Amino acid sequence: MYQAGPVVITCCYLLLLQACSPLTAVGIAGSIINRTADYGDTQAVLHRTRPSSDSDEIATANLNLGIEYLRRGEYDKALDRLNRAKQAAPNHAHVHDALAVLHQYMGQPEEAEIYFKKALQLGKRDSNTLNNYGQFLCSLNREPEAEKYFLEAVADPLYATPEITYSNLGTCAYRAGRVDAAAGYFEKALSINPGLPSALIQMSEISHAAGDYPAARNYLNRYLEQAGHTPRSLWLGIRIENELGNRNAVSSYALLLRNKYPESSEAQLLEASRIK
Repeated sequence: MYQAGPVVITCCYLLLLQACSPLTAVGIAGSIINRTADYGDTQAVLHRTRPSSDSDEIATANLNLGIEYLRRGEYDKALDRLNRAKQAAPNHAHVHDALAVLHQYMGQPEEAEIYFKKALQLGKRDSNTLNNYGQFLCSLNREPEAEKYFLEAVADPLYATPEITYSNLGTCAYRAGRVDAAAGYFEKALSINPGLPSALIQMSEISHAAGDYPAARNYLNRYLEQAGHTPRSLWLGIRIENELGNRNAVSSYALLLRNKYPESSEAQLLEASRIK
């Protein structure tokens, strides 16, 4: 059974001056926040640069420290640093964007939405913030609103990685029961970045649910070229190869799932299934 993967948060900071996009080819160093081992779970791609002037140094240092604490999951420390950055630069859109992401991670949606709206007001509809706000709305099952912000983000011709937002659009569309639209968005993501794991695994699941098992295998193999196995991918592989009659592959996937993730819900599904 297909499960829509979580959408991806992208946050980027060209400090105190202008917006940029995640994973841009402009020499900006970045780090990825992974909250679980399964690719596609809520992530933030956070970029750092040097301050644009001496007057930006306090806000820049605290913003970068806040991003690092956020990456580590040390939310109290992240909040302290980001509040210091806001105090130093109260009209800096990306500080508000980072605070929105932090409050979302902390399970405080009302605060997060306030910061997202302020970031959009200050940042002149920055594509990264539009994507992040769309992700936030999708997480609250507000899919029509989310789609509006996602589409506004990808409409920006200067947005460097629209594939992330197209993948998020696919996830949201599936949650709303629009499978064909979801597949279309995932394919758009893959036409831009053929190795995007979040889109590949979800297309594999969609293909499996539709009974197109060769396509499901192809998408899964492409996913595995980019990302390691998770309980989700192993259980998917078991079901695909079972339908294709490849007993050796079924046994291999099942052995990995039982040995590496014996307590996972997918391992329990395997034991309860007729697949042996």
